[in-house]
Amino acid sequence: MRWRYILNIIGILIFFFGLTMILPFLVGLYYQDQSVIPFLKSMGITVVCGLLLYFIFKSEKAEVISQREGMAIVAVGWTAVGLFGALPFYLGNGCHSFVDAVFESVSGFTTTGASILTNIEAVSKGLLFWRSFIQWLGGMGIIVLSVAILPFIGVGGMQLYKAEVPSPVPDKLKPRIRDTAMILWKVYALISLAETILLMLGGMGLYDAVSHTFTTMPTGGFSTKNGSIAHFDSVYFDSVFIFFMLMAGINFSLHYQMIKGKPLVFWKDSECRFFLSTVLLLVIVVSINVYGSVYETIGNAFRYGAFQVVSIITTTGFATADYEKWPAMSQLILLLCMFFGASAGSTGGGMKCLRIMLCFKYCYRELFTLIHPHAVTQIKIGGKAVPDDVMRSVVGFLALYMGLFALSAVILAGIGVDFRTSFAAVAASVGNIGPGFGLVGPADNYAQIPFLGKWLLIWCMLLGRLEIFTVIILVVPEFWRK
Repeated sequence: MRWRYILNIIGILIFFFGLTMILPFLVGLYYQDQSVIPFLKSMGITVVCGLLLYFIFKSEKAEVISQREGMAIVAVGWTAVGLFGALPFYLGNGCHSFVDAVFESVSGFTTTGASILTNIEAVSKGLLFWRSFIQWLGGMGIIVLSVAILPFIGVGGMQLYKAEVPSPVPDKLKPRIRDTAMILWKVYALISLAETILLMLGGMGLYDAVSHTFTTMPTGGFSTKNGSIAHFDSVYFDSVFIFFMLMAGINFSLHYQMIKGKPLVFWKDSECRFFLSTVLLLVIVVSINVYGSVYETIGNAFRYGAFQVVSIITTTGFATADYEKWPAMSQLILLLCMFFGASAGSTGGGMKCLRIMLCFKYCYRELFTLIHPHAVTQIKIGGKAVPDDVMRSVVGFLALYMGLFALSAVILAGIGVDFRTSFAAVAASVGNIGPGFGLVGPADNYAQIPFLGKWLLIWCMLLGRLEIFTVIILVVPEFWRK
């Protein structure tokens, strides 16, 4: 493992990351709020640290990045930006302790949307913009962005892409991975622009429109309002958010193909059909369940039921209702949605629909084999056979996901958090959702979680965003052996 080379790359990443603080600094300057000086200090510290790492380890060169080094760069890189991204929160008026600042920062970059802020609207506009902006950066992936715009780390970029892009089988849209990363970011930015325009057409101000777009497309869920999307109380805004949350929950390579003139690509993709069909079914079930018991009209039941199902299953975490007051059946469905997640290749978290589909097919094949022990069967997706190594990866991921979820929930409960909150907080953190149940429900936040519990959930957020393997492999002894 060439740590000098890895730290050189991390230095480059931190330097350019520090430059991104110019944007929220200008926002703070425009509104003349108290975030200006904290951003200047944070930018200076980040840029200087990045340059120091780059020049100290500049002599180390490498022509190829190995898979192990790619994973190390991604894991260390995300940890580094989480720590440096916490500086504006810590130096500004956002957080009173360093752990709270890191929690808010990592929650943003991992697009979890879990917050410790008790009065969001009292926070300066520059800092709230930063809070939204880091979600937008984290949505498509900082490392993928780096591969796209920094040609000097393009060598071996596939290892970084594979280590970060949330998909069992990364989609290479172009022969060069740098071109693929650039295409994904262009599509991401184009859809973001479309949402901003639609929100402004509905009467939302530019600041709020951009801030909420920055947290919708990465399925992040941060809002500039204490009441989240419920603050606006608008059917139009709810509809716009539902549409773009669904867009963000679909594989972005499909969006690119549609832009290239293939309008039926969503229907032809088996995972997309499975995802949208599941969403429609759950929306109908939840809407019927809350009709009469919570909402007097079927229109309101469908409006709020659809919004919360889409928000949770895409792991966005926006809220228009306190779903803890809903019937037990609807609450349980939303809890299961936290594990389910969106499509592979989307900005959503969770287990991903593709893995769920493969798991179902694997179970069916095992049952079929019991009946026909001599039959030779293959698991197929979209008419193509799934290689055994992919199936092993999927089964291993699901086992690790549930095992680490259970272990983290037990530890959180051992720290002193009640059962309901422990279960939901870990599920929401590993799934990168944000709001859960109990003390971390949609009407509450994570401020009441103990000190050690916040560090545990920070680790859970990184586990979920980097798809378990990239983080957990760092504690495997074989990873460090030559």
